[in-house]
Amino acid sequence: MHYAAFLNLRNKACVVVGGGTIATRKIQKLLQAKADVTVISPDVHPNLQGWIANGLVRHLARAYQPTDLAHATLAFAATDNRAVNASVARDAAAYGIWCNVADDAEACDFMVPAVHQHGSVQIAISTSGQSPALAKRLREALEEDLADGGRRFYDLLTSSRIDDAQHADD
Repeated sequence: MHYAAFLNLRNKACVVVGGGTIATRKIQKLLQAKADVTVISPDVHPNLQGWIANGLVRHLARAYQPTDLAHATLAFAATDNRAVNASVARDAAAYGIWCNVADDAEACDFMVPAVHQHGSVQIAISTSGQSPALAKRLREALEEDLADGGRRFYDLLTSSRIDDAQHADD
C-alpha cells in the first residue's frame, strides 16, 4: 500500500534519465507542475527537442552519471535499459532522493498515478504499479463521466472487479 500525496514541485530540481516516449510523458507532467527539469540522454524525443530549444528543459546530451542526481529533489529512471534504470534507483537511494523507475514498480519509491484535472480538482487513480493500463482505463472512463454525467466510471470499476476476480487464479 502506498501513501497518496500531491507534491508541490514548483522550482524543484527533477532529473529524468531517458529521452524517449515515457520520459517525454513524465517531463510533460513535471513542466505542468512548474518543476525545474533536467533530462539526461544522448538522444531525445522530438517533443523534448522543442522544450529544450525553448529553455523549458535542461538537456545533458550524454549517458547518465551517478553525480547527475546530487542536487535533485526527485529522479525518474525512464530508459529502455534495465541496468541503467537500476543504477539510477540505486544512486537515488544513496542520495536520499525518491525515484520512480518506469519499468520496475518494486524499485519505485513513489508511483505516478493516472490523473484527471477538472477545473481546480485533480483526481488521481493508482493500482500501486500493478496495472497502469487499468488505471488509465479508469481515468478515461472518469473523464467521460465528468463530461456527460453518465455512469461509465462506475460501470468500468465494477466490471474490472469482476474481471480481476475471474482472473485471480491465473
